[in-house]
Amino acid sequence: MTISSILNAESLWLNLFAFCWFMFCWVGYTRYAWHRGRDTACLASVLHLYRKDWMSRLLLREQRIADASLISNLERNTSFFASSTLLILAGLITVMGATDQAQNLLRDLPFVAEVSREISEIKLLIMLGIFVYAFFTFSWAMRQYNFASVLFGSAPLVGEKHVSEIERKAFSSRAAKVLSMAAHSFNLGLRSYYFALAMLSWFINPWVFMAITAGVVYVLYRREFKSEVLGVLMATPAHFPEPPPEQQ
Repeated sequence: MTISSILNAESLWLNLFAFCWFMFCWVGYTRYAWHRGRDTACLASVLHLYRKDWMSRLLLREQRIADASLISNLERNTSFFASSTLLILAGLITVMGATDQAQNLLRDLPFVAEVSREISEIKLLIMLGIFVYAFFTFSWAMRQYNFASVLFGSAPLVGEKHVSEIERKAFSSRAAKVLSMAAHSFNLGLRSYYFALAMLSWFINPWVFMAITAGVVYVLYRREFKSEVLGVLMATPAHFPEPPPEQQ
């Protein structure tokens, strides 16, 4: 066995370990965030409460043009990411047809570990799969926002008779749930972007790739469970003016 074959075997096992670490961080954090969000305040759980309040107040308004505009804006944001994902997929397919040129470009960069063409193509295929997954999650989020639009159209009117309070509460809860499900799908697609960006470092060095993947998990955790905006959403102190002396 030559030294070259030993180094190639070590590189293969190191890259395999790096990929396993990547999937462990991604899938593990997704499961962790879902389970912890069920009994701990996070952006997803707090925003769901705001969506319930939104749907309850929608039933009290006669004019609901602003609400329809908000839904259209959410759907437009999701559509933007879905379209961008298709462009990224087209770019990755183009790069796969010029793997040799891409490898020659990377060799000029410092700290880049040399790998075979086959391993580079496998990395590109994995990244291609990530963005395919992102496209499906974004497109599913778009459909769920369409479902929410249909629910809005069926919302009871303010002065509508034969609609009980129980039915109104059931509608607000159901509509908020559909909106939260659409937001969850959008969040999954956005999270895949974070990990895909971390995967770019895999083309430099597997150790750097594993370190940046762990850093992405830390950033996601901080933003979803410990961010300042979460604290503001949970409790915003209100300062009331002092009453006039004659009312004290």
